[in-house]
Amino acid sequence: MSSQAQWIKTKAEGSLNPAQVETTLTELAAAWDGSLPDFLRDFPLGENAMIHLMAVSQICAERLQRDPALLRWLARTDISMSDRGPRRMLAELHSSSEAVPAENFRALRLWKAREMTRIALREVAEAASLEDTTAELSCLAGVCLGVVYQECAQRLRARAGVPNTEFTILGLGKLGGRELNHSSDIDLMFLYEEEGQVSGRLTNHEWHNRLAEQMVKSFSGGEPSLFRLDLRLRPEGSAGPLARSLESMENYYAGFGETWERLALIKARYVCGSNELAYEFLRQHQPFIFPKNPTPELLDEIAAIKRRIEREVPPEELDVKLGAGGIREIEFVIQTLQFIHGARYAFLQEPGTLKALHAIAQLELLPPSQLRALDESYRFLRRIEHRLQIEAERQTHSIPDDPEKRERLARSLGFDSAAALLAELQASNGRVREIFDHLIASGTAAPAVNFEIFADPARASRTLNELAQGSVSFHVAPRTRQIFRKLRPLLLEELARCADPDATLVAVVRFVEAFGLRSLLFELLATNPKLLELLVRTFDASFFATNVLIRHPHLLEEITRSANLNDALSLSQHTASLRPTIERGQLDAIRTYRQTQLLRIIMRDVLGLCRLANLWEEITDLAEACLLAAAAIVGANNLTIIAMGKFGGRELTYASDLDLMFVGDDFRAAQNLIIALSLPSPEGAIASVDARLRPEGEKGPLVGSLATFEAYYRDRAQFWEIQ
Repeated sequence: MSSQAQWIKTKAEGSLNPAQVETTLTELAAAWDGSLPDFLRDFPLGENAMIHLMAVSQICAERLQRDPALLRWLARTDISMSDRGPRRMLAELHSSSEAVPAENFRALRLWKAREMTRIALREVAEAASLEDTTAELSCLAGVCLGVVYQECAQRLRARAGVPNTEFTILGLGKLGGRELNHSSDIDLMFLYEEEGQVSGRLTNHEWHNRLAEQMVKSFSGGEPSLFRLDLRLRPEGSAGPLARSLESMENYYAGFGETWERLALIKARYVCGSNELAYEFLRQHQPFIFPKNPTPELLDEIAAIKRRIEREVPPEELDVKLGAGGIREIEFVIQTLQFIHGARYAFLQEPGTLKALHAIAQLELLPPSQLRALDESYRFLRRIEHRLQIEAERQTHSIPDDPEKRERLARSLGFDSAAALLAELQASNGRVREIFDHLIASGTAAPAVNFEIFADPARASRTLNELAQGSVSFHVAPRTRQIFRKLRPLLLEELARCADPDATLVAVVRFVEAFGLRSLLFELLATNPKLLELLVRTFDASFFATNVLIRHPHLLEEITRSANLNDALSLSQHTASLRPTIERGQLDAIRTYRQTQLLRIIMRDVLGLCRLANLWEEITDLAEACLLAAAAIVGANNLTIIAMGKFGGRELTYASDLDLMFVGDDFRAAQNLIIALSLPSPEGAIASVDARLRPEGEKGPLVGSLATFEAYYRDRAQFWEIQ
């Protein structure tokens, strides 16, 4: 075995990932002609730094294997020994390729991959602080965005004209805070100044949305990858246009801006395009982002947002970002203090987490011990996050379950064992959680909701959230959400008493959508629990009543405000109410009246306002009044109509047919009446008629004379017919 081979074997065996290191060194050795050991011994950051990178990062090891020249580039002191800003990055980019905007930006992709390797090396070698690393990663993303933006805009101007308005790209999230990790999505918002026409061909809106689409397409696909763009923080999320005008942004946030959007905009900053337009947007929305007098309801919403995020993380998963006491919780603590005090102290309006924490310390908004705990935990958790992502530049925040990978992670971070790492993680999470609970969750946490009453708890939770927050295609105003927070526990309490909570909740949602004015309805129900009880119990009790209310939501107020809800309506009262309908000859009006009054009876039944025998009589009186009104309209008044069965005994139920017999000689009038009563319509039928109890049943004539009936019952009727 040669001395170089022995050296490779020794270095690999002493590393955290022997197989990966040996493969990488072997590939590199072929390009160094025996001089690789000497070359690495003189490496600016030290031999161990490069070996460590090969061990902990599969993607960096593969880059070195494919391109041994990358190692020589990393060995330059001006490359590995100092950080670099956008000017140095751009200079390096343009010197490395004469045609950056080539097809699919391949030169840009290769340059970005090389820079990612350089930044990862400096971090694992501990040659760069957390702030340096995140700033360089953010700078790298900004340069890529700027290059793609300039090229896409130039191409579009050549094809579709030049818009007479400014355009800017805002960074949010980690990009906005200059704190990207090794596999961050880039949260963006596209904004143009005003509406107008572009050379008479496209509107400004169309032109800038095409630009945004082309940029998104340029970033997606292709190898090596650029960055993943995430535009879901824009107004209306995935359902909204990619780019909006300044006025459109203002209208959206003024009418529909939610608390989570305030928090998102705390981290907004200019990335590329017009710096002046970005400044104007942030100046214009400062009162929205940093309200002068935050209400308790807004603070409750912050706690609710965190609880929703937490529910998405499986309890057994060790997630350093979203789990209890994780990175997101630290960010929530800091952003909440910015949200509360930012309007008063302008220097708190800082997108970066650590810089904002420093401003909080200057104002003494938290005790020194808590500030120190947040700073140390944030740095610790970000180190773990970065080390997880450096392996494959994959978006992960979870400690691996695999014992070997967990052990390698711990040792790469300087711990003696995985157990020691987990113990420190648990202690860190506990400190952060205590601070979070004290500041945000204490006194603001909503009571625990027992979703076990639902057959599908996850779906029920999503449904309730959509009632309050709206969906991707419908937005709910902030005041409406505040009212719903009061209504929500009352609604859940009523649903818990239902025979089928899932179906009843669906009915509630359908009714809310049909009603339209959510704020009015929510306030009506929140301030009138009895009305809420009536509505929920009605939905649970009757599919018919549910559909009537959804088709005619105004009936809820109309019926409940009527004094007649407490009292039964008599036949004469129904007849009097239907008289104008008879005069106008409107069968549809009878159908509507019958549904409305049947709904009123169901509600009386649900509330226990009538005994069973009285209930049957109420249904019977309503049916008789509707029958007589229909008979008058179709000209069947010359017939004698005899009620049979439950109708005759005044014992009709909700689903009963009308058993009828017709005495007279006008067959067509009887036929027309049956058609009028039974004809289906959007309002339903007036009644379902059963005329089979007549003499001879279905074989006998529909209408018979008095003499015919007399002879039949005297000579041929069976005993049950006489009964």
